[in-house]
Amino acid sequence: MTLRIDAHQHFWRYSPTAHAWMDGLTAIQQDFLPQDLEPRLAALGFDGCVAVQASQTLEETRWLLELADAHACIRGVVGWVDLRSPEVGAQIARFAAHPRLKGVRHVVQDEPDDRFLLGADFRRGIAALEPAGLVYDLLLHPRHLPVADEFVRGFPRQSFILDHLAKPGIKARVLEPWATDLRRLAAHPNVACKLSGMVTEADWSSWRAADLRPYLDTALEAFGPQRLLIGSDWPVCQLAGAYAETMAAVLDWTSALRPAERDAILGGNAVRLYHLDA
Repeated sequence: MTLRIDAHQHFWRYSPTAHAWMDGLTAIQQDFLPQDLEPRLAALGFDGCVAVQASQTLEETRWLLELADAHACIRGVVGWVDLRSPEVGAQIARFAAHPRLKGVRHVVQDEPDDRFLLGADFRRGIAALEPAGLVYDLLLHPRHLPVADEFVRGFPRQSFILDHLAKPGIKARVLEPWATDLRRLAAHPNVACKLSGMVTEADWSSWRAADLRPYLDTALEAFGPQRLLIGSDWPVCQLAGAYAETMAAVLDWTSALRPAERDAILGGNAVRLYHLDA
């Protein structure tokens, strides 16, 4: 039986300093821990999750791995290391020794330089991930997709997973040039995509599942069912919808797919791409 995996969610002990990006987002300015997520996973028949970094510190990476040691539902961790540091190799070695570290992410969407991915120091850090067997999660806005295409070309053996479909303009019902740029990135066979983060790109107060379907359909056309992963982006999703409601938008959409394709999106791809224990 294929595991069901929520491939994208977060934990934190809220700190106004560490989580300054939450300014004004009072609904998520509190602690969110594994014991809060576990009943939500169980209610939908999910077997586990991938915990993704929410602040760019080595301390958070260490803490997430400690949570993974204590909670079996955390099947993998996407942490943060300083990919621009001359010490990046030592940082990767330190954390990659833990079997639950599966990937690394940097919050590229907030970098002032839209071509940040192409910096020589950052690329040097990315080159250290593939030998360690780590995935790199791409956190981007639509304007970054052409740069991401250029960036990925330089690392044909590195596994990449695009978070949140690159945050398309769902609220404004904008498809282009996002769709064209997404297809171009998807042409690289080493890039997959998370079906996550969509409800917070829609109208928070009035979105419907139908609003997401053109974007889900585009992602399916671009990546195919073997390179898509369901993710809740909990607890950030709670700005626009409850956990079950957010996941249902994708779960219902997958009901039209073949059983093997649905199983892949709901967990099989996460197990394969993040090398999770089955």
